Amino acid sequence: MEEDMANPLHLSSLNHISLVCKSVERSIDFYRNVLGFAPVRRPGSFNFDGAWLFGYGIGVHLLQSEDPNKMPTKKTEINPKDSHISFQCESMATVEKKLVEMEIEYVRQRVEEAGIYMDQLFFHDPDGFMIEICNCNNLPIVPLAGETARSCSPVNLQKMQNQQPIQVVRP
Repeated sequence: MEEDMANPLHLSSLNHISLVCKSVERSIDFYRNVLGFAPVRRPGSFNFDGAWLFGYGIGVHLLQSEDPNKMPTKKTEINPKDSHISFQCESMATVEKKLVEMEIEYVRQRVEEAGIYMDQLFFHDPDGFMIEICNCNNLPIVPLAGETARSCSPVNLQKMQNQQPIQVVRP
């Protein structure tokens, strides 16, 4: 295999995130009904409680905490500078309307770069893990050197990385 300094581990995509939960059932409900992930079969050889969900080309693996009472208290402050996972959306107005309807507390932020705007909405899952919904494709990816600016679209990212085409999976 030829050495690739831009991709030394020959990575191809994000596969899944794994989250420890106080209640797997409550988290399944959130990731399914708020974010649109679908439950999928989980290997039966695991000797601990959990669930796997899939959507948008990535998996969410939920792991039941061995001692839910010792888990950190759910964060109440929504801080956009906290660890989070971000999802691109088709319509920020639709997302915001749905969050209001579902009575989910969120924080709105706007980023501006050279007259281009990107909107972000941040909120927590049932265990306090931060979720961001954005229209990040608006903001171009500007390499530090040697490349031209492109948007965050999967096609342009693939071109920048000179990898196999990225397959976008939608439920």
